[in-house]
Amino acid sequence: MGVVGYAASFEQFHPTDLLTYAQQAEYAGFGAVMASDHFHPWVPSQGHSAFVWAWLGALGATTSLKFGTGVTPPGYRYHPAVLAQAATTLEAMYPGRFYLGLGAGEALNEHIVGEYWPEAPVRLERLMESIEIITKLFTGKKIKYRGEHFNVESARLYTMPETPPPIYVATSGPIMAFRTGKFTDGLITVGAADEKLKMLLERYEKGAREGGKDVARMPKLLQVKLALADSEAAATEAAIKEWPNGGMAFPKADIRDPEDFEAMAKLVRPEHYKNRVLLSPDLDEHVAHLQHFIDLGFGEIYIHNVARNQEAFIKAYGERVIPKLKWPS
Repeated sequence: MGVVGYAASFEQFHPTDLLTYAQQAEYAGFGAVMASDHFHPWVPSQGHSAFVWAWLGALGATTSLKFGTGVTPPGYRYHPAVLAQAATTLEAMYPGRFYLGLGAGEALNEHIVGEYWPEAPVRLERLMESIEIITKLFTGKKIKYRGEHFNVESARLYTMPETPPPIYVATSGPIMAFRTGKFTDGLITVGAADEKLKMLLERYEKGAREGGKDVARMPKLLQVKLALADSEAAATEAAIKEWPNGGMAFPKADIRDPEDFEAMAKLVRPEHYKNRVLLSPDLDEHVAHLQHFIDLGFGEIYIHNVARNQEAFIKAYGERVIPKLKWPS
């Protein structure tokens, strides 16, 4: 059976409010939470960017949901060994519920450490090296590591869960989709055109087969962005005001400051959200939109309502969207 998850946007909401929304989401029938890991919001007006790792412990203690990061970039703000420690601690406290969602990162959050922000191929190298370190530490053995980008000197994790948490990787291109299938436990991506999603899934499954894995059991997570409001005009207005970055159809990983995104936001128009963010008051349209992604093969769909009306959205989805979705047996 598939899962509809709640996407907790740390760029937009106070962590105490997000904890309440996650609890409401569980009550409404959502089965999981994906929490963003930012140091800065995309634009200053979004107004928040709390430390997600402090919050995840509270989420585990006050719900019974599955949960994870969507996503954490290793190797800039966080050394991979520290992320391995954080991940195993949560899994030890909440067995079978935590996943470590990793990604290549964005300058917006990672430039703060004052290091050179690398080109995309180097970012992927750093990500793969980090995954290697984390995976080695997940064995519970003492490890040493000398890589091109990272070193680890006689490190061992002492607080260990029965089984290490799964590593899921955010993927938007064919090379990383293949590596994700071969070397990790699951794929995370965002809603896109069918052709792109099919390509990513094919590459992911090819990598999984090459890694000797059971493709049918490999998790496929999708984050879907939408704005729910009383009219299409109100949904569009909410998206432009609250989530202008969702209307920016260009690579954003090299832009450093929320103020730069704020300047670009002035150029965003309603048509820029087409195929990127669902703007609709019609809950049947929401059902059809999500069902399409389920039919493509995604087993976990995390909903990010970019508007401010989280409580109304959670209630509406619990009553009129989640029960109508049909999952493969």
